Amino acid sequence: MDWFQVIVLALVQGITEFLPISSSAHLVLVPELTDWSDQGLAFDVALHVGSLLAVIIYFRIELIRMTVSWLRSWRGAMDEDARLAWGVILATIPVGLAGLAFKDLIETQMRSATVLAVSLIGFGLLLGYADWRRPGKRSEYQLRWQDIAWIGIAQALALIPGTSRSGITMTAALLLGLSREGGARFSFLLSIPVIILAGGLETRELILSPVSVDWPALLGGTVLSGVSAYLCIHYFLAFIRRIGMQPFVIYRVIFGIWLLWFFA
Repeated sequence: MDWFQVIVLALVQGITEFLPISSSAHLVLVPELTDWSDQGLAFDVALHVGSLLAVIIYFRIELIRMTVSWLRSWRGAMDEDARLAWGVILATIPVGLAGLAFKDLIETQMRSATVLAVSLIGFGLLLGYADWRRPGKRSEYQLRWQDIAWIGIAQALALIPGTSRSGITMTAALLLGLSREGGARFSFLLSIPVIILAGGLETRELILSPVSVDWPALLGGTVLSGVSAYLCIHYFLAFIRRIGMQPFVIYRVIFGIWLLWFFA
């Protein structure tokens, strides 16, 4: 793998992982537009590690408070940080169960360009509708238990390629009355256990299939993916506070139409 390939794939992963535009659609498209060979499991794991480090570092203060409060909650002390920590855990259960149940179906029969395009357009328009309605004012700390359940169920839909995990969870949060920033922040916190689960499965497959490892490429991919993901989170939160989700909706629709045309 040459360094240009490392840079492109790391930037695509880092930027699209947290934007509501579907990282899977972009990562599927890259090899279709180039003659690059598959980057391999080891590099996929490295990119996920970079994204995971980015979101952990960005929310490090909140995560420390949540962890401390979560541990205290086992003794009956439930504050807003403990509720948020439990919310992240409970909202991850549906996608974990759905991933185990439908993993083979998703990997073998739902990776077509048509599925990607339809998901990009359909769920993009739903995001547009949710954002077009007057946004709520509740933060991630004001989630109700039923809100957490619905967002968790919505996150399971992200297993459909092209849906976008961040996009569908933000859509659900907006429909439930959260502010744009509150919905986005909860979505980013939800990414932590999801990336850990996905990376864990890839790591297990990597261990079971011995391959040679290009350590400089892995390290470079991890760092670049992490830095780009961190900057993406920071600027995305500032962007939606002022402008909203509609530019991403337009991008999704145009991208979906282009995919249908390109692969027709």
